[in-house]
Amino acid sequence: MTSQADKSVDAIILAGSRPEADALATRYAVTVKALVPVAGKAMLARVAQALGSHRAISKIRILAQDFKPFRRHPDTAPLAEDDTIEFVESAATIALSIDRVLQNEATTYPMLITTADNVLLDASMISDFVEAARGTDIAIAVVEKSVLLRRYPESKRTWLKLRGGHFSGANLFCFGSVRARELLGYWAEVEQDRKKGWKLLTIFGPMLLFLAITRILTVDQLATRIGKKLGLTIRVVRMTQAEACIDVDKEDDLGLAEKILRERSAQAGT
Repeated sequence: MTSQADKSVDAIILAGSRPEADALATRYAVTVKALVPVAGKAMLARVAQALGSHRAISKIRILAQDFKPFRRHPDTAPLAEDDTIEFVESAATIALSIDRVLQNEATTYPMLITTADNVLLDASMISDFVEAARGTDIAIAVVEKSVLLRRYPESKRTWLKLRGGHFSGANLFCFGSVRARELLGYWAEVEQDRKKGWKLLTIFGPMLLFLAITRILTVDQLATRIGKKLGLTIRVVRMTQAEACIDVDKEDDLGLAEKILRERSAQAGT
């Protein structure tokens, strides 16, 4: 049984919509992408269940522009009745939305942040990431290219190429202290280009960009350089689970995610 003392981490699920129409939401005739069904269950419901059932997770905040679609959908309507879940209206951008939560006096740290399309999130990923993130201002989960392609060679990701490896983001972040807010101003500048890793580096100066694109820096050295510039402790967490970087942005992603979920169900005998 999980004790109350175990529940030491709050979480944010980003479940809002971008200004442009989402192709998957249109394809599946739902109002927002977070309601696209994956193996028979809405994305948001899957992520909320993974977080809510984990021993470390205490309070969950769901950020979106409009909560009426979630309250009407049978998969997500129960979330509104859960006293461990709070719906928080999004601001104009993701960075501003997160900052609004972090400014709230009720906010506690560490704060895990993920997205509604991170449908393969499971207990092992959460446990590994939370443990690795301890003692940092900011932790960022990544998957190395060889880890993914060894299991799922058909998966297509966007890679940040650095010395010692190619890395893809795993849609898991941890803000370990209020000082992590320092990063949000930079995040706001590049969030529209979140799939282009080098875009983030341009705002930290030409020398850092040069060191990265010439692959002089490893991913850990890059995190250290950025951390020093911001006065923060930043840690890159290499996830061992290939599935950690498979979010659902496209039809191909959805098909792969459903295949993996079916295999998990078969292994669990459900």
